[in-house]
Amino acid sequence: MQKHLFLAAFAVSACLGQAVTAHKVSGDKGHDHAGHAGSQTDGQHVSKARWQIGDLTIASPYSRATLPNAPVAGGFLTITNDGATNDRLIAAASDAAGHMEIHEMAMNGDVMIMRELVDGLPVPAGETVELQPGGYHLMFMELQQPLLAGETVEVTLTFESAGEIIVPLSIEAFNARAAGGNQHEADAHAGH
Repeated sequence: MQKHLFLAAFAVSACLGQAVTAHKVSGDKGHDHAGHAGSQTDGQHVSKARWQIGDLTIASPYSRATLPNAPVAGGFLTITNDGATNDRLIAAASDAAGHMEIHEMAMNGDVMIMRELVDGLPVPAGETVELQPGGYHLMFMELQQPLLAGETVEVTLTFESAGEIIVPLSIEAFNARAAGGNQHEADAHAGH
């Protein structure tokens, strides 16, 4: 039992190696976002394509390649709400997984914890929320088969107000970083 828990924890850790950011589209103070617009990830390509549903724009969707028999994987993307009304990501689904969950990783003292956001992920009006390794992310549970670099996996995102949209996530290398390769946001424990 402990061996399976260790392997699952290792797989999650490998999938979710970096920190999260959530920032306002305008009026953000004290942080230079100039490097965030890139689309390269450690030499890998993350799509510049964008998907629109209502006032929401989904950009840079990707996941990472998994090892054979890995039970889980992470999904990452950016959601921008250009509207005047808050929205909420309330569900995700994919044929690649038995089920999906919306998760958050956060520090609890000296310990990094991961938890499901059972009420979903708020997407405030006028803000951008980034789902990145080490922070907010989609969790593919009970993977049906390994995710292979160079392929895509479709995910249906359900928003409280905007509705449903199908977004293809490109499968990047096992060690791919978030769009822009933000070194200043890297988790010191990535890959453990």
